[in-house]
Amino acid sequence: MAKELSKVYEPQEVENRIYEMWQKGGYFHTRRDPEKKPFTIVMPPPNVTGQLHMGHAMDSTLQDTLVRFKRMQGYAALWVPGVDHAGIATQIKVEEELRTKEGLSRYDLGRERFLERVWDWKARYGGRIVQQQKKLGASCDWDRSRFTMDEGCSKAVREVFVTLYEKGLIYKGSRIINWCPHCITALSDAEVEYQDKPGHMWHLRYLLTDGSGDVIVATTRPETMLGDSGVAVNPNDERYRDLVGRTCILPLVNKEIPIVADEYVDMEFGTGCVKMTPAHDPNDFEVGLRHSLEVVRVLDDKGKVNELGGKYQGLDRYEARKQIVADLEAQGYLVQVEDHAHNVGTCYRCHNDVEPIISAQWFVKMQPLAEAALEAVRSGETRFVPERFTKIYTNWMENCRDWCISRQLWWGHQIPVWYCADCGHMTVSRTDAVECEKCHSKHIERDPDVLDTWFSSALWPFSTLGWPDKTADLDYFYPTDVLVTGYDIIFFWVARMIFSACEHTGKAPFHTVLIHGLVRDDQGRKMSKSLGNGIDPLEMAEKYGADALRFNLITGNSPGNDMRFYTEKCEAMRNFANKIWNASRYVLMNLKVEKNQLPPADELELADKWILSKLNTLIAEVTENLDKYELGVAVQKVYDFIWDSYCDWYIELTKARLYADEEKSKLTAQRVLLYVLDQFLRLLHPFMPFLTEEIWQAIPHEGEVLMTQDWPVYRPELSFPAEETAMESIMGAIRAVRNRRAEMNVPPSKKSTLYVAAAKQDVFSQGAGFITRLAYADQVLVSDHAPVGHEDMVSCVTADAELFIPLDQLVDVEKELARIGKELEKARKNLASIEGKLQNANFISRAPEAVVSAEREKAQRAQALITQLEESEKRLKK
Repeated sequence: MAKELSKVYEPQEVENRIYEMWQKGGYFHTRRDPEKKPFTIVMPPPNVTGQLHMGHAMDSTLQDTLVRFKRMQGYAALWVPGVDHAGIATQIKVEEELRTKEGLSRYDLGRERFLERVWDWKARYGGRIVQQQKKLGASCDWDRSRFTMDEGCSKAVREVFVTLYEKGLIYKGSRIINWCPHCITALSDAEVEYQDKPGHMWHLRYLLTDGSGDVIVATTRPETMLGDSGVAVNPNDERYRDLVGRTCILPLVNKEIPIVADEYVDMEFGTGCVKMTPAHDPNDFEVGLRHSLEVVRVLDDKGKVNELGGKYQGLDRYEARKQIVADLEAQGYLVQVEDHAHNVGTCYRCHNDVEPIISAQWFVKMQPLAEAALEAVRSGETRFVPERFTKIYTNWMENCRDWCISRQLWWGHQIPVWYCADCGHMTVSRTDAVECEKCHSKHIERDPDVLDTWFSSALWPFSTLGWPDKTADLDYFYPTDVLVTGYDIIFFWVARMIFSACEHTGKAPFHTVLIHGLVRDDQGRKMSKSLGNGIDPLEMAEKYGADALRFNLITGNSPGNDMRFYTEKCEAMRNFANKIWNASRYVLMNLKVEKNQLPPADELELADKWILSKLNTLIAEVTENLDKYELGVAVQKVYDFIWDSYCDWYIELTKARLYADEEKSKLTAQRVLLYVLDQFLRLLHPFMPFLTEEIWQAIPHEGEVLMTQDWPVYRPELSFPAEETAMESIMGAIRAVRNRRAEMNVPPSKKSTLYVAAAKQDVFSQGAGFITRLAYADQVLVSDHAPVGHEDMVSCVTADAELFIPLDQLVDVEKELARIGKELEKARKNLASIEGKLQNANFISRAPEAVVSAEREKAQRAQALITQLEESEKRLKK
């Protein structure tokens, strides 16, 4: 039985109630069903520290749209939610709270007590973003919610680390790594962002040991010269060939260092002589290995000069730079300083300059793992949408270096390695070790470092389903289907998930990677705290409704491209929701039928067949668009059909039948109105779930909730191409007449005779009733030729008809000519004034270009108005 809808749609009241109904009914929970095909999405886990921002809202909306679509198509659609422990971000938050509220550091508490504080913080704030996602309608299976440090995910992390170690794919070694002196931790290559920064190139004089001269080296990092252990030249450089094998004196340190020849040196860069600092530059490190150069680290973990820096010890690296340059100049070693812009690595989190340093860290060997991950994409087992991102992925995988996975933090997965104090052996274990596996000594100590956050995130598609155990969920739902993510974490996360899954499960983790762009502000700028241009999605949802926000984020969205967020569009989408609400109320108020069932085809009238045929085409196209991940295209088609075809046309076309006495035609109109309403609510549901569910609950229906109903399918028997074409012709005539009358300011109350000259007379005769009512005619006369005296009539043309209206039936010609004459006089005076200004040389030379351009545009608009008025005058004088 139909229910009455309230007069006004109140999204704030409806959304909370509807979501609670879905949750209590268990409709988000996905059961393994051998009769159904699975469809799985794992949510990119937001940071446990996170609050919902517009990027999350976009991510969540795209995923929810796909999951709701597939659920309605009959798939066992599972959306696995969860949050990431976000090692460095979370630790910084808790340390900040400790410092500001208690004046303590983590070292004051010690590791165990500090980690207790982090878990407490997670319990207090960790669920915040989950509740925020629910506000947007996320239909995740919350019963399967995961956390990257829960028991199951932690077990998976241990298994992967130990397995890779046993295969020789994880090793500990001293390498040049990216180090953030602010966060005091190592960073992987993917966590370094490069920025062009202005700097200098210092040319320094290194005296030859034998006193016969000097070499001039060029450097952008004079502060690291304290750790120099050589000078390198290119073996093909004729200028320096006789220097190879000799030695020079390191200024300020007064230490003898060798001059070596290496192909790495660019003869065109600087002077062609390069100082070698193997402990502070990755390329120098490689050269040092080839030539057995000493490795001297002169900066500590905080970026300050250490005990090997002599009098500069304790200075920050940039303060040391200033003093070293001053001393070099004072002692005659500074030859030249030139401006030099260079690419500087910065920490992706705190944006401080990264310091390349030599450090003992844990690494994953990438080359053996990369090949299977590359093959998964080359073979088409996994594809990127849009396809252009394949090249970015492939390029990174082909050129990736070994992945530094250890971090000098306390919060995270502690590395499962124990060092024996007695025999020095390393025990790597899936369970917590209690003794050395080699000598059985109890004097063992665990590695204090934790794993990179992305190490656990890389296992997310299979660890969340129970791996390494052989679970029923893993067997049924894995591999997953689609990963929805931004292009900014292809390297951080997507690539690592693919090679991890290929290595540990033998399968790619998903068949499609749907890439979306960033949500920017209305000026195209990235939203950021520093610009103050961030827009809170929850505020938008509160003000306009979650459905309006979701619709805004999807409309105009295309895979891989950034989108601009306009608040005005949220308002427009709220208006769209209101239009649907009002149309649904109208249908319900005129509904007498109690079952949603189409009448037989022979009872359908022309307008009914038109709307059903349009709907049928819409269903086929929207389904195809969604299957191709063209969500923005799909949603625009649904919008156009609802607003234009259903609300503006079909409801108007059926009004006369609903209020007429002919019962059969009235009931047919009601049934078609209801059927089409039900079908478009289903099509709209993945995009606007709250509104559609609330309306669907009010109309006659079978089943409990809309979100589990069948997705509409194309029905050949509801395709009526001839009737659709005929109705479009009739509508074209109505539009043309209404537009012509509007141009002439003729009110709808003024009726007139309408002559229709068309080859298809039967079509327009059949539509005469629609034309009479909607084109404000008192009679419609159809023939195959123009009427007598048509030369003096107002006319308009469509693709298949000419339409004529006697002029005197529309306007009082004399009065209209007088009105136009007055408007023409006013318009000509206005144009003359603007042209006078534009012909003034002083105005043109002194006024800003923007002001002059504005005046020129005014002149064009004034001329266009004059032309329009003159044409109207000409027509009336015929």
